[in-house]
Amino acid sequence: MGVLDIVSAGVITGDSVKKLFDYAQEHKFAIPAINCTSSSTVNAALEAARDQKTPLIIQFSNGGAAFYAGKGIDNKNQQASILGSIAGAYHVRAVAKHYGVPVVLHSDHCARELLPWLDGMLAADEAYFKEHGEPLFSSHMIDLSADPKEENIRITKEYFERCAPMKLWLEMEIGITGGEEDGVNNESADKDMLYTPSEDVYEVYQALAPIAPYFSIAAAFGNVHGVYKPGNVVLRPELLEQHQQYVRKHVELDSKFPLYLVFHGGSGSTKEEISTAVSYGVVKMNVDTDTQFAYLAGVRDFVLEHKDRLLQQVGDLSKGENDDTPNKKYYDPRNWIRHGEKTMYKRVQEANSDLGNVNTL
Repeated sequence: MGVLDIVSAGVITGDSVKKLFDYAQEHKFAIPAINCTSSSTVNAALEAARDQKTPLIIQFSNGGAAFYAGKGIDNKNQQASILGSIAGAYHVRAVAKHYGVPVVLHSDHCARELLPWLDGMLAADEAYFKEHGEPLFSSHMIDLSADPKEENIRITKEYFERCAPMKLWLEMEIGITGGEEDGVNNESADKDMLYTPSEDVYEVYQALAPIAPYFSIAAAFGNVHGVYKPGNVVLRPELLEQHQQYVRKHVELDSKFPLYLVFHGGSGSTKEEISTAVSYGVVKMNVDTDTQFAYLAGVRDFVLEHKDRLLQQVGDLSKGENDDTPNKKYYDPRNWIRHGEKTMYKRVQEANSDLGNVNTL
């Protein structure tokens, strides 16, 4: 039995997302959430999942969504980010089923100042739900971790009450992910904020669990966005096990994993740290920095290899004036972009391997 025996290929929502995460915890693997900024990066991630026979999470950040819509669109009132997220969602819905893999369609960190972006996506979800009986997206993330804990939980609960009638998954963050990503800078955050106490996680559970089961928690255990020199980041994945035990004890559940946990700042983590986190009930790990660099590597290497043909439309500079061969096949974007897709493809597959998510369909 595999994932496709319990959920279908294409974008999944509601109970199907829960079934996927339950299956992942039971079979000790997690799913990479790949930040995408274009149809090209979406397609590379889907191709990697198809060939490895795995489910996938595709997610759009606020800035990535604005880029998807086009840098020529003003992002006043988050309009470009809303448009880009919706455009990306429709693209994923159109092609995902043809790759034959289940896809969780997600939006990434939404801080307080970005809430109009989330509001816009939820309006699109509600309109899509009215017509199709399911939301446009599978899930969203609200990240009020920089706010006081009480405000974080209160506002998250309000948004979850809006999501629940659509069985729309909501991810929230308690405790801070360090570093900087997509304009959200926590590089100067208090080190103690990078480790979430179990009591705080339980408060989130108490607030959300009575509403619906469709939520996950990104509890900080030393996570940092980006890649840093070894020793600069101290992860404590054993805290995740403590969170599971604490909640299980207080609500008297038989389930080994009462929580669906999320691993932020996955880029640069060791394979052992990743494996340990998965063993404690992590179902999703964000991957962005490493796939960005991987995409660049393919384009960069192609340009460096063929630089003597990419400096003009005709001829190879290394051969002098005697060469009049057209260079269109070199500068055609379909060529050099494809090289970026190929190297990103490999990095997505590496993330799948690290998470134990290979041949899981």
